[in-house]
Order: sequence, then structure tokens, then C-alpha cells
Amino acid sequence: MERTLCIIKPDAVRNKNIGNIVAMIQEAGFKILGLKQITISQAVAGEFYAVHKERPFYGELVSFMSSGPIVPIALEKANAVADWRALIGATDPAEAAEGTVRKRYATSKGENAVHGSDSVENGRIEVGFFFAESELV
Repeated sequence: MERTLCIIKPDAVRNKNIGNIVAMIQEAGFKILGLKQITISQAVAGEFYAVHKERPFYGELVSFMSSGPIVPIALEKANAVADWRALIGATDPAEAAEGTVRKRYATSKGENAVHGSDSVENGRIEVGFFFAESELV
């Protein structure tokens, strides 16, 4: 079984789509190991997205992710990383396939509703960033 991290981003929280996204997760057969609603500081957002530090969108991403509540969700499933990335769709909702999370709930390329781990290794690391092992069921 693989683990991957979903983060419901501030735009989707603000637009009251937490339940809709969680329903999509469950309908796709993911096991939810942990879920919480939190607000993170710019420093924490910067640490989480440090891999993008040299990219031009880094500052905007950090500001956005610390602009309101987020919902990190630890997911588990066989092929979790690839299946979650397929379910969320392309980064730009205009390019996302019909029925994907981003097609339904993202408002723009920058405010794209959810985060998804990009590899099995990062899935483990990212779940550990937001959840202690004792918090996962």
C-alpha cells in the first residue's frame, strides 16, 4: 500500500468544498488515515514547498497556502500517488479532464483546490510533515 498527501487548499476550503472533495476521495477507494483542518504560517508553508524555492511562483504559493485554513489528508491505497494525481487532474483547471477535482473545484492555475504528492517517496515525506504516525488510523 502507498501513502500520499492531499491538501485541500484555502480556495476550496473558502468555497465550502471540503465535503465534496472528501466524497470524491472515498468514492475512488482511498482509505483516509488522517484528516485535520489547520492554518499554517508563511514559514511552515515555505518549508513544505521549499523544493520550489527557486521557481517564480514560490512567493505567491507560500502566501496563498498561508492565507486561510487548509485540510491535509493522509491517504492510503494501492497505487495511491498515481491514482490521486489522476483524480485531481491537471494543475490548470482549464486543462483538467472532466470529472476531476480541479475541473470541478479549482478556480485558476494558482488557486487549484488541492495538492497531491508527486512520487511515492514524497508521499511518505509529505504525510509525515503534517501527521505524526500516532495520528494515523
